[in-house]
Amino acid sequence: MFIVLIGIGALAVMLCEPHIEGRNAHATLFEIYFKDPFLAYAYIASIPFFMTLYQAFKVLVYAGQNKAFSQEAVKTLRTIKYCAIIIIGFVVLGEIFIMLSNSDDRAGGVFMGILITFSSIVIATSATVFEGILQNGMDIKSDNEQLKSKKSSIN
Repeated sequence: MFIVLIGIGALAVMLCEPHIEGRNAHATLFEIYFKDPFLAYAYIASIPFFMTLYQAFKVLVYAGQNKAFSQEAVKTLRTIKYCAIIIIGFVVLGEIFIMLSNSDDRAGGVFMGILITFSSIVIATSATVFEGILQNGMDIKSDNEQLKSKKSSIN
């Protein structure tokens, strides 16, 4: 439920913030959405974020169904890792765009980029660690099942 609320909140901020931003306060919808290439870039860059939220929701569903140690859960965590890496790439390109533009306040954008990059690194690292743990758990589970089948065939 919390993941769904994060997604709804992020979508609401993405849709409402451009209308109240300082330079867009009195702009038309056309001027807001079609004359700002950085806004279009931000919307495209948000796709991996929402994919990550969906994949996190799937991991929680697998855990609720007692399928945490399954190949689907490992694939889902791998997808989360790749989405976090893609987000880092988008942020780096956005930072380059900010640094090359004639902006009065580059520091705010750069700081936000650093925060997003750091959190994406933490998410990618966590997903990698959990992916390894689940993979090891699956290996142990399959080894135990093989031992049980050998024991039962001997008896």
